[in-house]
Amino acid sequence: MNHMNKKFINKIILGDAQEILPQIEDNSIDLVLTDPPYFLDKMDNNWDHKKVSTITDYCHVVKSLPPGMKFDKEQGRNLYEWYFKISKELYRVLKPGGFFFSFSSPRLYHRMVSAVDDAGFLIRDCFIWLYTQNQPKAMSLNHFIDRLNWDKKTKTELKEKLRGWKTPQIKSCFEPIMMAQKPCEKTFLENMLKYNVGLVNTNVKIGEDMFPSNVVTTESMGENIDKYFLLPKPSKEEKGEFNVHQTVKPLAICEYIIKLTTFSEEAVVLDPFVGSGTTAVAAKKLGRKFIGIDTNRKYVEIALKRLETIEKDETIQYKTKNIAQQLTLLETQGKYITKRKIRKIK
Repeated sequence: MNHMNKKFINKIILGDAQEILPQIEDNSIDLVLTDPPYFLDKMDNNWDHKKVSTITDYCHVVKSLPPGMKFDKEQGRNLYEWYFKISKELYRVLKPGGFFFSFSSPRLYHRMVSAVDDAGFLIRDCFIWLYTQNQPKAMSLNHFIDRLNWDKKTKTELKEKLRGWKTPQIKSCFEPIMMAQKPCEKTFLENMLKYNVGLVNTNVKIGEDMFPSNVVTTESMGENIDKYFLLPKPSKEEKGEFNVHQTVKPLAICEYIIKLTTFSEEAVVLDPFVGSGTTAVAAKKLGRKFIGIDTNRKYVEIALKRLETIEKDETIQYKTKNIAQQLTLLETQGKYITKRKIRKIK
């Protein structure tokens, strides 16, 4: 194991990715799998999860628009500039041939992917996470009509004329996941032999024993979709009753991506925006090493608690050495580091 990375391996670090990533060694990470801030309204890299979670009156008063409904060209520009810097660091730390998967939103996916592309990565594919359960955000204009200085009869007629016509937000039923790759060193075979990364494992199956695809779902939708794209449905136990994170990603999707792209028992999976820890939990279950980073103390504590309850899945055909390191809560503020022992990973 690389000396510089020892203090990070199998740990969740409380800190800013822009400050922590430069401390990770060049060419030392096998896979980056993350769900970054999307830079939609109120949800940039400085967003406050407590304030966002208290916004509930979504569709009646303009001042209470939910996160993501305010349209502003600066959102995309800011996302691009910030993620370009992050992606340059991720490019540096990934091994040649290493993969980079990033969840995104349909609206600003193009900005995110452009930043990653410009940082030097090859954009290999776009995975689609398909689902049906989502809150429609389109708004009726009745509230605005009521405020017009018109007579009641005319306003009623206008409401009837525009019945069903709402602001342009169609119900969103998918989430794009970028698949990028750091260019290989020489050929795919030579790169694989040297770095144990760069190819995808097509022994991994999806749906009813189907070849892996770039469409996944974790809920049953019908015979054909289930046959080709269904992954195991996430459970409440998987998320954790104590988990207050607003956008927990399904463990099954993270496991699917990790199984597809990591080969070595020494593979390190990095998540620079680990949130409540799903990427780290999936990596641990599959016998992989992980590094998680997040700026939110509450989420870091949730991630550590989830990791305490996870045992490596013995049905996975990977042989992994026992890991003696203890999970540590690292608080990187100023020049000191405080440690909190959790328990040894088995």
